[in-house]
Amino acid sequence: MKNLKKTTKQDFITYLAVILAFIAITVMGDAGMLSRSFKGQLVPICCYIVMAVSLNLTVGILGELSLGHAGFMSVGAFSGIIAAMSLQAAIPSPVLRLVIALVVGAAFAGVAGALIGIPVLRLRGDYLAIVTLAFGEIIKELINCLIVGVDSKGLHIIFNVSGAKTVNDLHMLEGGRAIIKGAQGATGTETIASFTAGFVLIMISLVIILNLVRSRSGRAIMALRDNRIAAESVGINVTKYKMMAFVTSAALAGAAGALYGLNYSNLLATKFNFNTSILVLVFVVLGGLGNIRGSIIAAAILTVLPEMLRSFADYRMLVYAIVLILVMLGTNNAQLKGLLAKIIPTKLRKEAK
Repeated sequence: MKNLKKTTKQDFITYLAVILAFIAITVMGDAGMLSRSFKGQLVPICCYIVMAVSLNLTVGILGELSLGHAGFMSVGAFSGIIAAMSLQAAIPSPVLRLVIALVVGAAFAGVAGALIGIPVLRLRGDYLAIVTLAFGEIIKELINCLIVGVDSKGLHIIFNVSGAKTVNDLHMLEGGRAIIKGAQGATGTETIASFTAGFVLIMISLVIILNLVRSRSGRAIMALRDNRIAAESVGINVTKYKMMAFVTSAALAGAAGALYGLNYSNLLATKFNFNTSILVLVFVVLGGLGNIRGSIIAAAILTVLPEMLRSFADYRMLVYAIVLILVMLGTNNAQLKGLLAKIIPTKLRKEAK
């Protein structure tokens, strides 16, 4: 009972810290104390916080290494953009369209997580990491072949696999428009994302994940992480609880992607590449595996840091690598060493290609 009260207290501290940070930033923004560049980073910071928190559910709580989290973000981003832009005439309210886009992004990413999770979660270790990495790259290439437009007749979708078709092949009527133009990505998107929406999404993500972790299902997920054989021996359904964590993580990443996509008028699929997955994984590792509050802090600081050190932006990834090594040496964390051992060879193979 005491332990339960302690965890509940820690959760409320996390909620309170996020709320106070939101109030402080809002007040500072209204007072003109924030730079224009920092204001422009507020929505991406919220998106990366949700990404880090959701990935921590897979990597830290479940104990499985996923290198394709950017793929789920990409699915959510482009499905959310399509939903928001196709409803522009039917639903004038930007707030309502943003909510619909977030729900659609989360739903599509959740479905993608379920589809990829069925075969992938039967794998372990390096094999799981490689397959999720491949998923992220496949999603990026599929979106590069996608042409989507909307007119009075509805939504038109073309998979331009051969490269022979163009945006003009949509045969849109007068008043129609293209939403996604293949390799050009999403262009002319109405930017309806806001810092307030990002804050609400962070709070929803925290409520979902913290309540899941504290629940019976969460204890089963952590049991699988600690000792799969022992968990199976007491009747825990491995596939069920792995899928629960993986799909929840994917859905939240999709919602973050939808918010991120609607923050920019132009968005390319190449934004959600392997480096983005590694970047989010860096947030999780530096914040602490299984430490939700640490993921929030790491994501916020490391997103702002490159802007603060703009003149040294070319060395950002080098700084990340050095910090990771220092953290590994300082904590002597065996799990962190295992993650680095998997990431580094994969990264080298990727760069070699």
